[in-house]
Amino acid sequence: MWNWTLPALATRLPDGRTVKTCPAAGVCALACYARNGTYNFPGVIKRHQQNLAYVLDDLPGWQRQMCAELAHPRHQGGWVRVHDAGDFFSDHYLSAWLRIMHFRPGVNFYCYTKEVTRFRRLVEPAPPRNFRWVYSYGGTEDHLLDPARDRVADVFPDEAAIRSAGWHNQDASDLLAVLGPAPVGIPSNNIPQFRRRMKGRTFREWQQEQDARRAARRTAAQS
Repeated sequence: MWNWTLPALATRLPDGRTVKTCPAAGVCALACYARNGTYNFPGVIKRHQQNLAYVLDDLPGWQRQMCAELAHPRHQGGWVRVHDAGDFFSDHYLSAWLRIMHFRPGVNFYCYTKEVTRFRRLVEPAPPRNFRWVYSYGGTEDHLLDPARDRVADVFPDEAAIRSAGWHNQDASDLLAVLGPAPVGIPSNNIPQFRRRMKGRTFREWQQEQDARRAARRTAAQS
């Protein structure tokens, strides 16, 4: 598997631009592995910001280079994970990826995404045959998801919680998120402060609680 990534959630580029790379992020932003550990090393931050700047400043040039690199024999029949940090932050960016996928049918692509509305409009009507995706809970568009229709993934406190819920663990291979049985359970990262914030909840449950509190505040403000 190969990977392409961006800064997680949002970043301030050296030229002063602030870009939100995960527009539909919800509670996931409070326990995001890609905002922790090695992702915070200066060299890693710089590389991810350079990726983002390339996309923002020369999307056609970036698309041509991606197509050229994916022509290498090592990628044929292989898999590219689009983002282990960041998401499809704009229509133009997602459309560029879809063109790359169509242009390189011998390469397989997959992703996790919280951009439900954007995918409903741009991907679901005519998805590339070599593209698989899973909608991951913990975002502001969770309410649009239907596990009976959509392939979904949720982050659980541990493997026991995944088994208890009757979900399917993808820990053996990340590709199980898009190729294995669904719905997909992901064990939470063993990062103490993130586990404390989860309080034994899944991302879906955590987001539902946050959405309910916000709805209650709106109702109180209107009354």
